[in-house]
Amino acid sequence: MGRLARIRALLAAVLGVIGALALAPPALARPNSDGVATAAVVPDTCPHGGNECVDGTIAQLRERFASLGRSCDHHSTFALAYLRTTQGFKWGRDQEGFFADNHWVNREGALFAEYYYRAYDDWAAGRRSSVPLAWLAALDAARSRRLTGAGDLMLGMNAHINRDLPYVLERVGLTAPDGSSRKPDHDKVNEILAEVMDPLLAELLTRFDPYGFDTGIPNSTVLDVIVAWREQAWRNAVRLANARNPFTRALVEFDIESGAATVAAGLATLTGYVPPFTGPGPRSVHCAAQHATAPTLAYPFGLPPAY
Repeated sequence: MGRLARIRALLAAVLGVIGALALAPPALARPNSDGVATAAVVPDTCPHGGNECVDGTIAQLRERFASLGRSCDHHSTFALAYLRTTQGFKWGRDQEGFFADNHWVNREGALFAEYYYRAYDDWAAGRRSSVPLAWLAALDAARSRRLTGAGDLMLGMNAHINRDLPYVLERVGLTAPDGSSRKPDHDKVNEILAEVMDPLLAELLTRFDPYGFDTGIPNSTVLDVIVAWREQAWRNAVRLANARNPFTRALVEFDIESGAATVAAGLATLTGYVPPFTGPGPRSVHCAAQHATAPTLAYPFGLPPAY
């Protein structure tokens, strides 16, 4: 089976990901002074759910991406994708009646970003024991420059969706005060992703890695994978919320952590360079010349500047 065929096979397989996987300890479990395991809490920076929270998230994502993009750091592919999807999220939220509860989705978006900041900042500071396993795989791979742009993107998305999102959803609440499910608002985000996908992949290919993003895999297939991951994240959030005791919850957390780590390992294997035949050199040359190129394919929110 050729390399491209193997990648396609993996993407098809992950549509049903998180099955019977080997268990691993939750990466954020830490002993306190009494020797009892506790979870490091990511701060909730937008408890009121105001619209300005998303503006602040976009500003911080833009700042983080700018330093990565200008240096052609391999972490820039996920950072750009996160920035553009958040800008798309704001566009969707501002459409009349798009979401049922803007305050809930604003809070979710801001808290979700905090999980990314925490993982990246702990990793960059060398606090590896505080970084979830799926994020360690993604961040280490990008630093070592051993994956294609598509690999760096998918490992980041896997860590953020399969690992982080269930915890975020549980924290912001799965039901409204009237008892109705928040799931319709969760699913509406998939419509935004569908609008953003084509211009995002075109921008990533043009600016950062024409070789690593020219996989021959339809954009619709990539979107299907992400939508399936988001569906699984909701189901895992329900499992977390329904856990009746610490032991049951620990089993759910084991499944989330090990599932995301296992997907990361598989993606890394199939999207890695194969020295001496392939490597990051052409990607670096292209990025040095093109990283400041502004998008030419419009997003639903317009044509953003490069930085």
